[in-house]
Amino acid sequence: MVGLGPRKPPSRKGSMADVPKDLMQEIKRLEEMFAVDTAKLKSITEHFVKELAKGLSVEGGSIPMNPTWCMAFPTGYETGTFLALDMGGTNLRVCEIILTDEKSEFDIIQSKYRMPEELKSGTSDELWEYIADCLQQFVESHHGTKNLEKLHLGFTFSYPATQDYIDHGVLQRWTKGFDIDGVEGHNVVPMFEAAIAKRGVPIKLTALINDTTGTLIASAYTDTKMKIGCIFGTGCNAAYMENCGSIPKLAHMNLPPDTPMAINCEWGAFDNEHKVLPRTPYDIIIDKDSPRPGQQAFEKMIAGLYLGELFRLVLVDLHDNKEVHIFEGQNIDKLRKAYTLDSSFLSMVEEDPFENLSETGDLFQNKLGITATHSELELIRRLAELIGTRAARLSSCGVAAIATKKGYETCHVGADGSVFNKYPHFKQRGAQALREILDWAPKKNSKEEDPIEILAAEDGSGVGAALIAALTLKRVKEGNMAGILHPENFK
Repeated sequence: MVGLGPRKPPSRKGSMADVPKDLMQEIKRLEEMFAVDTAKLKSITEHFVKELAKGLSVEGGSIPMNPTWCMAFPTGYETGTFLALDMGGTNLRVCEIILTDEKSEFDIIQSKYRMPEELKSGTSDELWEYIADCLQQFVESHHGTKNLEKLHLGFTFSYPATQDYIDHGVLQRWTKGFDIDGVEGHNVVPMFEAAIAKRGVPIKLTALINDTTGTLIASAYTDTKMKIGCIFGTGCNAAYMENCGSIPKLAHMNLPPDTPMAINCEWGAFDNEHKVLPRTPYDIIIDKDSPRPGQQAFEKMIAGLYLGELFRLVLVDLHDNKEVHIFEGQNIDKLRKAYTLDSSFLSMVEEDPFENLSETGDLFQNKLGITATHSELELIRRLAELIGTRAARLSSCGVAAIATKKGYETCHVGADGSVFNKYPHFKQRGAQALREILDWAPKKNSKEEDPIEILAAEDGSGVGAALIAALTLKRVKEGNMAGILHPENFK
């Protein structure tokens, strides 16, 4: 028998008994500052529901609530071969997805190409030509150079874009470190198509999608209870299916009121007016020092990009300005560097299984050159728990708001992203908050499902993009041309 090595020590109980009084007072102050009680969760959710509706109105609101022109859930019986292209910040992923005759089954072949850093600040032509080269390489390696039927492609373009049609997308602004002139404010589809045509690659762009919408559709393909797709990662977002009759800003299209329309919420912008979210002085600093102050208020309190920074700001403040003076007499220059800690640093602090928090001590020593006392380590651990718990609890307000708006008593929610998948206890804390907001009765046993369960999503940017291409092709063949700019590409 193969030895499995030592067992992981049990989760630590932790003891505050030996923490000095002044540090205990600071911990209490932080607990009060970061706690979000049930009443607050409910008032945030209530406001969230109103803001979702406002985003769908003609006047609009802080939450963009973008119609995506994906107009059906999959049935699981979709068939055909489709390409998916996922343009992320670090990689370019190309997939060929074969939707088989078996219900909800698919085969996938994929290749990843590195997105060269110099491309991110290069020219528009260089970007599209690199993407076209990767696609050409992929198609030729899997199909040879023989005359091919045109392959239909779903393009996951996860940057803020305005879509008046499913085969069109105007980039609002670059994110993820891109800064290429001449693309913002323009439709990216013709640029992509020109680079493809130049190489004679037999591809037709059928659907431009956002990864969150892809997450919703891919998850619904394998699980019919899925009604909401979410991303809790570096950023945060959600998508769900609305009825066209509840989207006043599309009234001019005269679509049948019960026609479904996937909405890409872009809900990171919730409460930009700062009416309900319980911001601490540290949240206010994060916003003030960010590239776009006053924007993405919700995202700045729950997304992975900001959790480590929040943690860092509190520790620097406790060293500089409070009676306590943690890390007294030590050089904290490394800790003073903005965004030097990410959410994985917090994950490691929360995962430290040892009673004496020795792993956390090593982490501070190796990464920051700081030697922390046992009492300081207890404060560090509690602070990480508070920030992680607040993020999970606030996240659930968005899920509860969509469920409330749509009247979903029970459903599944497909979630993806590094924070959801990797941050310790995020799922359990989120589930507990949902229970409080929606007043569920206690579980009869631990195996029982919650009325609304947040589960790991399917591959949104690959399988989701291919499925949306398949669903779009299907509806065009059935005569539904709403939100189609180039019907000739769907022949």
